[in-house]
Amino acid sequence: MKLVRVAAAVVNQTPFDWDGNRRRIVDALGKAREQKASVVCFPELCIPGYGCEDAFYSRDVLVMSYQVLKEILPETGGLIVSLGLPVLYHNAIFNTACLVADGQILGFVAKRYLAGDGIHYEPRWFKPWENDARSEVVFGEERHPIGDLMFDCGGVLIGYEICEDAWVADRPGAGLARQGVDLILNPSASHFAFSKIDVRKRFVLEGSRAFNATYVYANLLGNESGRSIFDGGALIATGGEIVAQGPRFSFQDSLVTTATVDVTLTRMAQARTSSFRPDLENEPGRIRVPFPFPALEPVTTTSRAEAWENSPDIKMEELTRALTLALFDYMRKSRSKGFVVSLSGGADSSACACLAALMVERCVAEIGLEGFRGKLLHFPELRGLTSVRDVMTKVLTTVYQSTKNSGDVTKNAARVIAQAVSSKHHEIDVEGIVQRYITRVQEALGRELSWETDDVALQNIQARTRGPAAWMLANIEGKLLLATSNRSEVAVGYATMDGDTCGSISPIAGIDKTFLRRWLRWLEMAGPAGLSKIPALAAVNAQPPTAELRPATSKQTDEGDLMPYPVLDAIERSFIRDKRAPLEVLRVVRTRFPEHDDATLTTYVERFVRLFCRNQWKRERYAPSFHLDDSNLDPRTWCRFPILSAGYERELREMRQVVDSGGLPPRP
Repeated sequence: MKLVRVAAAVVNQTPFDWDGNRRRIVDALGKAREQKASVVCFPELCIPGYGCEDAFYSRDVLVMSYQVLKEILPETGGLIVSLGLPVLYHNAIFNTACLVADGQILGFVAKRYLAGDGIHYEPRWFKPWENDARSEVVFGEERHPIGDLMFDCGGVLIGYEICEDAWVADRPGAGLARQGVDLILNPSASHFAFSKIDVRKRFVLEGSRAFNATYVYANLLGNESGRSIFDGGALIATGGEIVAQGPRFSFQDSLVTTATVDVTLTRMAQARTSSFRPDLENEPGRIRVPFPFPALEPVTTTSRAEAWENSPDIKMEELTRALTLALFDYMRKSRSKGFVVSLSGGADSSACACLAALMVERCVAEIGLEGFRGKLLHFPELRGLTSVRDVMTKVLTTVYQSTKNSGDVTKNAARVIAQAVSSKHHEIDVEGIVQRYITRVQEALGRELSWETDDVALQNIQARTRGPAAWMLANIEGKLLLATSNRSEVAVGYATMDGDTCGSISPIAGIDKTFLRRWLRWLEMAGPAGLSKIPALAAVNAQPPTAELRPATSKQTDEGDLMPYPVLDAIERSFIRDKRAPLEVLRVVRTRFPEHDDATLTTYVERFVRLFCRNQWKRERYAPSFHLDDSNLDPRTWCRFPILSAGYERELREMRQVVDSGGLPPRP
């Protein structure tokens, strides 16, 4: 029996926060020692931060990363530790994991497969390491091994799959298994997306089973650099079973998840596997060092997911936890003093206000009021507060700005929501300002404006007039203004630039309206596990979505202006995510929405495609949004599209011709 205690450390890092990143790594090492771990795996690029982007080209970032690595070495006494940093070798930059044992650098393993799709741009900065290539890298007067390496530490063989390496068909783990690997370390920076944890669990489990090894997976945590959310969720598996799983979406600076594993069992499991073919060559790239593993007693270390992860409402739970953690990190890392929401009484702004309140509640529940204040030392107004509601009032400011087209229903709904989330609430009538703009423009044009001839302009001036006061409150209070546009509106440009798009961050721009309304009803009736539900949302959920910018007699609704949101969201996924042509999109949606005839659905597809193409310039200008799934519309992280295009006119014409000629088959 050969027992080894392994640990996966997740840390909430920030690009270029050299002292902070080092401190969190050292703190996690202390926790690993307390839990009597011998092997500790940290996330990918944990020293400089994963999100350094083009600053990876800066020699200073490369030099400082190695310098901080050297500063951490004295803290690794008695431990085997994996740390991530970029390395310059042969005028190319490589994403590496450095294995350290008892204060000594053993070598650098470079990532083979780079994440270059969707939100990731690793091939822009790094080069992929070639299989079986090995050499030495020079740092001043020091030389260290680099490349396709394995490490024999005190008789325990350690190898690597670095993040994307485990997501590909030709996983490096297969080669490690032929060498008889005992531990596979996976330092990762795997961004959150809905249900992505299930994929991670599968490759960790399969790695431990197929490779007959113990698999240690360590991920980043928190909103590291602005858009990506990292959920943590450390995993340790052995023999095809997850034996330890760390919490996700934590507000802690670092978390350490440990398990005691028996490498003898995995070795003998491999010996019993008839398909196993060991590599009997001269063990290339193997670095041997003595390491005295302490004697351990067998313990049961199996841990399961948190209770909320087994909820039937898992997507609702993930959304709540991801966005509240992202907002908190964005607030503290930007040294802001909370948020301002232009609260219209509708679904979108109410969702933003509720997320800010749930952020406070979640954080205080996990780390306490003192811990919450301790992470916001730049926010002295929090000192002395002893209740969560008092903290919410300091953190969140809401403002309802009415015009003559605003109704009592939305005004009262905004007031009720503000009371429910304990925001500091203001009510401002901006009708006089709107009329002054209209009067000045009428004088300039020499004619009166009317709803018959100037509909869009008269709607937009109301939304734009609300922007300056919201920005002013944010500036006065040192807060971030939250933009309130959702993903469905983003897709078709149904938002006023410099109006409801005003903001420093756009927290719900990655959520479609259909799902957002479901989430608000869930938050009203049930709420997240362990947190408060918000019954006051009944005042919002009872309303049809409306911009409330036309006179009340027009009975304006969003879906009347556009189309039913479920149809819009289905068209968006088919056209944008799946890259289908308009006629193919029509064929998809007509099977899903039999309540609409072909002529109506054809009009909806035409409207969506034209609006999407016409409004790319708006998406380029939206405030940064959080990445929540792998069909985002943010052109800076996922969905690139030309600002100017012909707008699929030929494709739309061909679709219309097929429909008009009766070329579509009968519906089932």
